[in-house]
Amino acid sequence: MSDSPFVSTSPRFGRRIGMLSTYAPKICGLATFSAALERELRVLGNTVEVVRLDDGDWVEPTSRAQPSVVAEIKNGDPFSVRNGGFALSRCDVVVVQHEFGIFGGTDGDEVLDILRAIRVPTIVVLHTVPLAPTSHQRFVLEAVTNLADGVVVMTEAARLRLISTYDVDRSKAVTISHGAIVPDPIDARAVSSGGNRHPQLLTWGLLGPGKGIEHVVDALALLHRVNLDPKYTIAGVTHPKVMARDGDQYRQMLIRRSRQLGLSASVSFDDTYRSVATLTRFIASSEIVILPYDSRDQATSGVLVDAVAAGRPVIATAFPHAVELLASGAGIVVPQGDPEAMAGAIRALTGDRQLLATTAAEARRIGPSLSWSS
Repeated sequence: MSDSPFVSTSPRFGRRIGMLSTYAPKICGLATFSAALERELRVLGNTVEVVRLDDGDWVEPTSRAQPSVVAEIKNGDPFSVRNGGFALSRCDVVVVQHEFGIFGGTDGDEVLDILRAIRVPTIVVLHTVPLAPTSHQRFVLEAVTNLADGVVVMTEAARLRLISTYDVDRSKAVTISHGAIVPDPIDARAVSSGGNRHPQLLTWGLLGPGKGIEHVVDALALLHRVNLDPKYTIAGVTHPKVMARDGDQYRQMLIRRSRQLGLSASVSFDDTYRSVATLTRFIASSEIVILPYDSRDQATSGVLVDAVAAGRPVIATAFPHAVELLASGAGIVVPQGDPEAMAGAIRALTGDRQLLATTAAEARRIGPSLSWSS
């Protein structure tokens, strides 16, 4: 962080910080991230004023009662853009969370109107940096970085991709890792149960095509044939955008697939909503976290950070953030869409007590570096 052109090593606290993002009551990773960042900025003595982006996924008549929310921008509404820009311009600095899908227009290009309406220094946090962008995605992302005073990405892989793939001012770009709440130290015995016939595996997050969970189910079927029987919990509800477009098809497909493969007793589905504190305890109850994403393009994963921060060994597909964060041994990386490789990784960790303990110990070692305070 000290190399950043816009982050001081001796910051002046007590700033009035504006934040533009999706926000509660919306259920999505970006809203959760923004709420956590807001909380930590307040802990440091800053005032945070949120302009909530309404991307059309919910209707919440009482949502304006939330004290942090000072205005709302509704996609496709120029009047709300002007009002939101005015509200943000009253702050000392503005933090904009950027994801193509949350802003209106083609590839979210309405974000450019919002950025032009802000009259104070602006830091944009890029949650997605496409490896092979369309020409219009390239235009949007390059225009966003041009309008911003500083640009944050959360992995070094994303920073290198940004400065090598896009025409951007590299002096603006800095890597600040995705934050996590690091729980109290975990008893090492809780994750040293290799050899257990029924180890507990966990995947959580909003569900939809591309999550790759079906490949884990197929991997468990392979293990079942050789008399290994881990228990696998799939926690989460269907993503609101997926639900609006396709209904609950993906989740129902997983349920049917598990039943057809004879895994009804091994695979469970949990749609319980959990607060941050209860989610942390829920993660700690598992022995291994699995992130089987199909995408080779995902530069940032909050679920991955939370898993490692909780001291859990991870099995993940080879998306950039996993390759980077797990390189020191906090997990195993496998190819996308490969149930046999996934089964091999599960077998390796559940069948070798020492390997499981060593992997968990490395996750616990690097976990504190992922805290929001860090």
